[in-house]
Amino acid sequence: MGSQLVELLPFLRDRNPQVRQIALSNLLGQTPKDSPHRSIFFQGLQQGGLQKHKETDVIRDLKLLCRDQLVRIHAVAHDAFRALVNLSDSPLLVPFLTEPSFLVFLASYILNPDAILADLASMLLSNLTSSSSPCAALLSLEIPVIPMVSRTSQVSYYPTQSRSGTCSAPVPYPSTEPQQVPALPLLLEAFIQAASVDSSGDKSKRLRKGDLHFLSSVFANISTSPAGRFFFLTPRPSDVMKADSALEYPLSKIVALTEHQDTIRRGGVAATIKNCAFYTPAHQAILSPDATIVAVPPSSVVAPGVDALPYILLPLAGPEELDLEVESSVACIYSHLTTDFQDQEILPSALQFLPPTKKREADSVLRLVYVETLLLLCTTRWGRDYLRASGVYEIIRGAHMEETVDKVSEHIERLVQLIKGTEGSETAGDQVDAPSNMQQKDENTDDEDNRIEEV
Repeated sequence: MGSQLVELLPFLRDRNPQVRQIALSNLLGQTPKDSPHRSIFFQGLQQGGLQKHKETDVIRDLKLLCRDQLVRIHAVAHDAFRALVNLSDSPLLVPFLTEPSFLVFLASYILNPDAILADLASMLLSNLTSSSSPCAALLSLEIPVIPMVSRTSQVSYYPTQSRSGTCSAPVPYPSTEPQQVPALPLLLEAFIQAASVDSSGDKSKRLRKGDLHFLSSVFANISTSPAGRFFFLTPRPSDVMKADSALEYPLSKIVALTEHQDTIRRGGVAATIKNCAFYTPAHQAILSPDATIVAVPPSSVVAPGVDALPYILLPLAGPEELDLEVESSVACIYSHLTTDFQDQEILPSALQFLPPTKKREADSVLRLVYVETLLLLCTTRWGRDYLRASGVYEIIRGAHMEETVDKVSEHIERLVQLIKGTEGSETAGDQVDAPSNMQQKDENTDDEDNRIEEV
């Protein structure tokens, strides 16, 4: 059987598209993990010593078939993407799937609103960014785009390297010269657009054909590195194609999706917020409302606050009425905060009038991520004071009463200890050392179960 499958490999580059389709459809079943003949795709890659790995014909053919130009037979490109998604869990393929030309195609294809297989391309990019080198490559990646003005779409550009049989070029083809634009801000914008549905609920009227849910995993993977967090916490033009547009933090674009109906999308967003919270100098920008202009040290560039707290708390909030009591001890914290809490309600407005049908996040893993994010935000005095003054205790008290998972309950109890604890002179500064259970994953701690890790 294995030798027969090997004989099919040359047919992936046959000039007859139907032959390519038949060969690929028979090979696709061997690409998932633990398939008996999966090794045929890795033959020739397992070289040792200092010799550089050389791309094999089958990998090059699969990459080319993702761009198959045949319009009528979409199955070829579909199966090629699926094959690479299945195979991309192997570190052996990462260097070949993140070489510049293919990475430019992958990002460009996802960015094209007419791309039929954009979701598969997003899954492939998500798998690749689980390694550090593709994350670094994506952070610096630029793609050629042609600015466009369209009456029927809010997408104001055409990524020239996206052209394929499953993603046709616009007609008439724009005559403007392409310009190099950073890919990651465009991917972030596409992610937001893909979540938008027409007011009638008709998905056929969406800006994009793909859901792009797996881009949230890409952002989560990128934000595990300091450079990735720097991207999300550095003010950038709100419109990538207009350098003079108002500045905003990229993180602020996605925080509102913590209650999206898709688990993958909201899970990736939750992980991105949590990873950004590891950078303590950014806590004020992450928590401050958008009416407050704030910078993230050491940068002096300012932008409206991310206002992430309501979206962290909403998944933890239920339908119960809250007994809100502002303790007198809270008054003493106003003097050293830049935000005037006395002019605000105890709870963020988004949590003040929740309907009786409001449900908490059903996924216990995500509930834990939100509680861990609040714990990370408590590692600064400013953050703890802000959480106290914003009614966080009242929300998590209700969440704790309904929690059924011990690990989540334990983390809530630690959060309560930090919020309700008495501040002494030793914590009067803007920042305190994170407790041992809040260290990042590359540090050794005694209690593995209580450690907060990047996700």
